[in-house]
Amino acid sequence: MASTPLRVLVITGSVRRGRLSDRVSTFVMQRLARLDGVAAELADLGAIDLPVMEERLGRIDPPPPGLVELGAAIEGADAIVIVSPEYNHGYPGALKNALDYFLPQFKRTPVALVTVSGGGHGGVNAWAQLVTVLVYMGAFVLPQTVAVAKVQDSFAADGTAIDPAYEKRVDGMLAELVWLAGRLRD
Repeated sequence: MASTPLRVLVITGSVRRGRLSDRVSTFVMQRLARLDGVAAELADLGAIDLPVMEERLGRIDPPPPGLVELGAAIEGADAIVIVSPEYNHGYPGALKNALDYFLPQFKRTPVALVTVSGGGHGGVNAWAQLVTVLVYMGAFVLPQTVAVAKVQDSFAADGTAIDPAYEKRVDGMLAELVWLAGRLRD
C-alpha cells in the first residue's frame, strides 16, 4: 500500500506587476514534480485579493474571498516553500499581510525560504526578516536556503534555470524539507 504523498505548498509572496519571483516559484514547482511521494500545490498571492488584515482567519466573518482556501492549503500542507523577492531591503508587505492571517496554521510546519532579488545579494535581508517572523509563528524554518541573485539573468520567463547551479541548490533544499516533513508527519 502506497503512503499518502507529502503535501508541499509553494507560496509566491509578491503581487507586484512585472514581478520576476514567479519564475522561481515555477522552477520550484518543476523541481518538486520530480520527487516521488510529493504532491505540490502553488498559492500565488497575486491571484488572491487579500485586504489588509484586521483579524485572523477564524475570527473574521465573513472571511475575504480566497482566505479560507489559502488557510486550508496552509493548514493541509506538510511543508511550505515561500518564494519572496526583496523590496527595499525587506520582504513584500503583501506577504507579511498574508502571514498575519495565519499564525496558528504555521505552528510546527517545516518552511523553506527562497529569496529573490534583481541585484547581487539574492534577498538576504528579506530572508533574515522572514526567519524572525516565521520562528515567532512557530514554524520550523530550514537552515538551508536558496538566495537568487540577478533573477532576470538567472531564470527564463518559463521558470527554466539559466544558471544550472540553482538546480543543485534547490534540489538540496527540497530534499532536506521533504526529509523533515516526513519525520514530523511520522
